[in-house]
Amino acid sequence: MTTTSRAQGATIWLTGLPSAGKTTIARILAGRLRSQGHRVEVLDGDEIRRFLSAGLGFSRADRNTNVQRIGLVAEVLARNGVLAVVPVIAPYADSREAVRKRHEASGTPYLEVHVATPVEVCSERDVKGLYARQAAGRLKGLTGVDDPYEPPVDPALTLKTQGQTPEESAGSVYAILAARGLV
Repeated sequence: MTTTSRAQGATIWLTGLPSAGKTTIARILAGRLRSQGHRVEVLDGDEIRRFLSAGLGFSRADRNTNVQRIGLVAEVLARNGVLAVVPVIAPYADSREAVRKRHEASGTPYLEVHVATPVEVCSERDVKGLYARQAAGRLKGLTGVDDPYEPPVDPALTLKTQGQTPEESAGSVYAILAARGLV
């Protein structure tokens, strides 16, 4: 009888304001992990909204439903040996806490990373034009501007992206994964 070692999965949840750098960091991190032979999936919040959460709006209840759906997919992947990298705004602490508890219940590693980019920097980056649309009165409910964002109280890591490159931010996330024996 031969035994095979099963890869250790984990969820790396990147939360922060729109245009904070979550997806950029996730893609760089995923590339590094893949180059080392790890099984990795990036569960991008925008892609999930288009497909898995199509039809949901941006009310608190809909945002919570979206986060729970993403959390379920991440936990299932991670429980089965995949490193799930999740760049999602997830503005509410209670939604993120429910995702953390789902992982805890299955014994699946979960790391919450706060991409703590100030709203002024996010507004300058404005990758999708959301801040410009909000300023022009064409968008209501922009997280961190006229809709709440509850920053994590005790994240595994806080990234201040305005003072480092995306590669440095991804390197910091990689370092904590290594320190915890997940890579």
